[in-house]
Amino acid sequence: MSGLKRALDVLALVLAAPLAGAYLLLARALPDRRDTTYQSFSQLVSLCPGMPGDFLRRAFYRETLEETTPEFVIEFGTTLATPQVSLGRGVYVGASCNIAHCRIGDDTLIGSHVMVLAGKSQHRFDRLDVPIRLQGGTNRVVSIGRDVWIGNGAIVLDDIGDHAIVAAGAVVTKPVEGMAIVGGNPARVIGSRNAKAAV
Repeated sequence: MSGLKRALDVLALVLAAPLAGAYLLLARALPDRRDTTYQSFSQLVSLCPGMPGDFLRRAFYRETLEETTPEFVIEFGTTLATPQVSLGRGVYVGASCNIAHCRIGDDTLIGSHVMVLAGKSQHRFDRLDVPIRLQGGTNRVVSIGRDVWIGNGAIVLDDIGDHAIVAAGAVVTKPVEGMAIVGGNPARVIGSRNAKAAV
């Protein structure tokens, strides 16, 4: 099976090469529109269903993201907002997610409909004489550790340590320590994987 998978990965790389090449050319020609251009290509590859889509997305992202490994899965309908994403080995991202600037560690599982935002300061809103959309903001790379499980519908705005669990629907607004289990809005500690392991 691994030989077949390797062959399918090579075929997908060949099929994804024109898309990756077109993105890289446009990003070079329009550097100030790089993320918007990337989102267009990410939306396109997100629409390919089933196993062919899994292979096509993996091939496209291997050629265009800042850092990846050969082993990750990004499901149908998931879009990446920027090439400033790093995917570790064995990462699984469920369907219909939106992923912004982040590093995701090895063996991390992300459920469906999860949003990983580029920090908490994407939009400034201090002035009333200027619309919020014109006040700018700051994107920051959010770090999600290794062996993390993020449940369906969670929203992540801050770092998550290794081996942590984020409950479905939780809203992470503060750093989550390694091994912590958090839930709620805003997310708070509701348990620890250390305690579970000790039982």
